[in-house]
Amino acid sequence: MLLSIVIPAYNESALLPATLAAAHVAAAALEEAGIAHEIIVCDNNSTDGTAEIARAAGAVCVFEPVNQIGRARNTGAAAANGDWILFLDADSLPSRALFQDLAACLKDDRVLAGGCWLRMDVDDLGAKAVMGFWHLISKTMRYAAGSFLFVRTAAFREIGGFDTAFFAAEEIDLSKRLKRLAKSRRQEMRILTSHPLTTSARKLSLYKPSEHLKFIAKVLLTGGRTLKKKEACDIWYDGRR
Repeated sequence: MLLSIVIPAYNESALLPATLAAAHVAAAALEEAGIAHEIIVCDNNSTDGTAEIARAAGAVCVFEPVNQIGRARNTGAAAANGDWILFLDADSLPSRALFQDLAACLKDDRVLAGGCWLRMDVDDLGAKAVMGFWHLISKTMRYAAGSFLFVRTAAFREIGGFDTAFFAAEEIDLSKRLKRLAKSRRQEMRILTSHPLTTSARKLSLYKPSEHLKFIAKVLLTGGRTLKKKEACDIWYDGRR
């Protein structure tokens, strides 16, 4: 069995090295379970040393010229050779314990796709509140966060991958479609909760609470149409790092 770890990256030279190092260490758990892996970094039109860092770390590097998270993930997935794909964000640090849990899922015929809970790399009330809210949604709705979403490659390609009409929340749309496919096949979306993925809290520090609330309000008031407008999703695309 082969797992393709796909990492979309736009100007991630500061955080990508730690993510790649963590993925290599955590992958020992996959090897112990008899699962091989490859790492694919999709350079999403970066202007820094993202691509060079990826290649130096032994990753396959592919290029996507259009700055869009879902498009970058799809381009990375197109180069995947694995039976499974794991989408991992470039600012996240998987642990060996998390990959042990992942390995068990990859060998379980009942699992079509899944995700995991998250832990931000800061310890404050704001981060805990955000994660608590997300965990409630993830657990009850079986939605996978884009920072750690695993799926059978054949299933991902069957449903057409990420919908590039979305500039944010594309993982929620994908989770919904994967849930429907899983139900039709009597399989499941499984959310791992024992060993959360450590991920960057930089958006909480780079953007004011009022900016986050303004975006949420727009999403609610437009019935989600805002998610399909790049100019309205500047939290993801304005280049702040």
